[in-house]
Parts: sequence; structure tokens; C-alpha cells
Amino acid sequence: MKILSVNAGSSSLKFTLFEMPEGKELIGGTFEKIGLSDSFYSIKLNGEKNKYVESVKNHSDAVKILIDELLKNKVIETLDDIDGVGHRLVHGGEIYSKSVIIDDEVINAVNDLSPLAPLHNPANLIGVKAFMEALNDTPNVGVFDTAFHQTMPKENYLYGVPLDWYKENKVRKYGFHGTSHKYITETMKKKLNKDNVNLIICHIGSGGSLCAVKDGVSFDTTMGFTPNAGIMMGTRSGDIDYSFIPYIMKERNISLESVDNALNKESGLLGISGVSSDHRDVEDAMKNGNDCALLANTMYVNRIVSFIAKYYVELNGNVDAIVFTAGLGENAIDFRREVMEKLKCLGIIIDNDANNNIAGFKEVHEGIISTSDSKVSVYVIPTNEELMIALDTYNLIK
Repeated sequence: MKILSVNAGSSSLKFTLFEMPEGKELIGGTFEKIGLSDSFYSIKLNGEKNKYVESVKNHSDAVKILIDELLKNKVIETLDDIDGVGHRLVHGGEIYSKSVIIDDEVINAVNDLSPLAPLHNPANLIGVKAFMEALNDTPNVGVFDTAFHQTMPKENYLYGVPLDWYKENKVRKYGFHGTSHKYITETMKKKLNKDNVNLIICHIGSGGSLCAVKDGVSFDTTMGFTPNAGIMMGTRSGDIDYSFIPYIMKERNISLESVDNALNKESGLLGISGVSSDHRDVEDAMKNGNDCALLANTMYVNRIVSFIAKYYVELNGNVDAIVFTAGLGENAIDFRREVMEKLKCLGIIIDNDANNNIAGFKEVHEGIISTSDSKVSVYVIPTNEELMIALDTYNLIK
């Protein structure tokens, strides 16, 4: 069964075609700058990646080109070979706690939730509609970033604000990166041969979130009403004291929109280091003696450590594994070491040789980076949100 996994943004569209249930990746690609004069797309096939500069006026154009590429490269013979299309949908609110087959009711519900994700939900729906039009006999499935976290208990997802704000205005912690956290959870269930796993998952990339998994489901997570909550990230501030917002607006004579933009796009590693939002650039600056880069890295490490410690307590010390995943978590060897060294008081001990041997550019991509006598095993596991989308789609339509 061939399943197409899709992530549509306002001006982009990423896709991967899988053979299921094997999970074999057949072809993938990305369309960028859709609707702009310098639009282009890239195709990855058999380990080779090729870029094509072509006018892509809208998402329907992108889908047409995508289908032409699938046929041209003979990964499908006819459109009937595509058995399902799975879509990443950012926000499902409290409505969706699992993936669903998309119909008009789902489309309307996701559209109604757009005020909670104004940049993402409308863009996601553009992709859904383009595929439903091009492949009108093929089932489409919605896989929600927020769904995995709908198992959180009320005491963990509510804020200490007037309860009417939650009841009438939907103000609560929703959590994000749910597809990644779910993929890691399912992977660890198999590795540990245990369904009721207790995990602390560190999804650390340009955006980052941690998740406490209790008895195999999400129990708590760092991102909140928006993805800006929790740890410091590439350009996001993470948790702050809200009271400085009106103060800084007055002091700097700037608008609320400017503050919001700064907290989302000019803060985090970029804001503190003054160098870059990319941790690799920050690492290079640290090696050259840049004190601001060193400060940014230390703050980043400390905030991750503080949430690991928090979740360790929330799980009553009953933790089967800590897992590093996503771009930084999978590849930043020194960064993982710094985090783990600050967890020694919990009896968590790093195996430096194992840690040094695991990264995306090395032969070993995953494994255990803690010693045999460490109180908690620590893993590096590459995430695969696209495959998780394909798995959910396969399981729903098979």
C-alpha cells in the first residue's frame, strides 16, 4: 500500500511517499516559495536530490507537479496506486485526540480552530483541498500535532487564570510536536517491549519541546497555548514573565505586535547570542571565544535540564528512558553531554564513547548514550514525523 505523507505550509509543501506497512521511503520532495516569482522544488530519489526552478503559482500547481514526478519516476503507474494521503494538521484543539479521515465536517472544524493557529491551520487546509481535488477518490487523513497531548490531566493543561478563559475562550496548554513525541513513544514501546512506558522525550531542534510520557501516553509537555512556551529555542523565548510585556512596550515605544514578533522570531539562541538561531553557528562562535554565544548555550542547556528534572519528579522517579531526538537532539554531541552532566545528581551517567559515536553525519544514528550503571537509560532516537503520519494513515484506511 502506497501512502503519501504531506506537510503543507502557506508557501511550501513537503511530501514523502511510503510503501506501507514496511515504511520504505520511495520518493520525497519539497516545494518552496509557492506563489512567488522565484519558486522551486526539489526531489529526493534513490539517495540523490535534484533541484528544479519552475513557476509554482499555488498549491494545486505543486500537487500537479508532484503527481507528474511520481509518474515520471515510475514510483506509481497510475493515480490509483496512491492508496491514501496523510496530512500534518497543526491544531485540533480539544476536538481531536487521534488522527481522522478528512471529510467536510473535519475541514470545517479545523477551519473553526484557525484562531488558535492562524498561520498554520489555513495553510494546512490549502494542501488538503488541493489533494482532495487532484485525487478525489483517495482517502485523506488528518494527523494533528496537538492530538497526542490530549491525554494530559486537567491539572497539567490548565493555567492559573480565571476558569472562564478556558471554558469560553479555549485558553489552555495544548502542546505541539505531538506527532514526533508519538513516534518516539511507539518506537520505545517496541525497544523496551513494554506498552506502559514512562519516558522523558527531548525533541530539540530549531523549535523544541519536552514531553513526559506516563503509562504510554502524554502526561505533560513544555509547549503550551502556543509553541512559544517552554524551553528557549532557536528564535523563540520560551517561558517568560508576562509582566515585562507592557513595561517593554512603554519603555521602547513599540507595539504589542512588535513584542510578539520579537518573542517568536528574535529571541532564544538568536536573541542572546546575537550570532544565529542555528546551534551549529552558536557552537562555532563559542569555540572562537564569543561570550554571548556561550551564555546562550548555557541558558539553553539549563532550561532543558530544569524540565527533565521537573518531569522526573512528576513521574515519581519511575522513568524507563530519557530520549534525545530531532535535529539538535540527534546530532549535537557536545550539547547532549552538557545536558547529561547536569543530571548526575539523579544518577544519570553519560557514556562519552557511545555519545561521541552517535550523530546524523556518522555511521551510527541511534543508540544508548548512558552507562550500564546509570539510574535511567538515555537514548538517541531519530524522529520520523512523516513516517508517523503514514502509519496513522495506513492504520485508518487499511
